[in-house]
Amino acid sequence: MEAAVKKAALEILGRIAPEADLRSLDPGRSFRDQIDFDSVDFLNFVFGLQEKFQLTIPERDYPRLATLNGCLEYLTAQLGE
Repeated sequence: MEAAVKKAALEILGRIAPEADLRSLDPGRSFRDQIDFDSVDFLNFVFGLQEKFQLTIPERDYPRLATLNGCLEYLTAQLGE
């Protein structure tokens, strides 16, 4: 499950920030610190995750999606329920 979540998250990131080198992404650092990713890009990323995984992600949980590790942890927990 985690590999599928990671692949999907990276695909969504790639669509939003096509210039980003996703292979060198540090999974523990904020996307904003590593790629040209503003607040609108982040919202588009969250909406892409919601659409892909058929989830509703409450706004209070958005900060948990700021890193790749956070996305994996959050989404695998949500999808496992």
